[in-house]
Amino acid sequence: MLVLARKKGESIMLGDQIEVVILGTEGDTVRVGIKAPKQVEVYRKEIYQQIEESNKEAFTHKVSPMNLNKLMNKSK
Repeated sequence: MLVLARKKGESIMLGDQIEVVILGTEGDTVRVGIKAPKQVEVYRKEIYQQIEESNKEAFTHKVSPMNLNKLMNKSK
């Protein structure tokens, strides 16, 4: 793991298209801004893990065609 120290207003570049900006700190919380192309998905880690878990469950969970139709109609 690369560890870098940055102050408020300073940045870190990831490749040539993603910039991570330190917006400020308050106590033990750091506010971070991320400038990235729209096609780059950016998630908090806990949200990303929930998405991964949901995808795994969806892949392993068998749904009958009838139940799938019900689920699809609920989302409309």
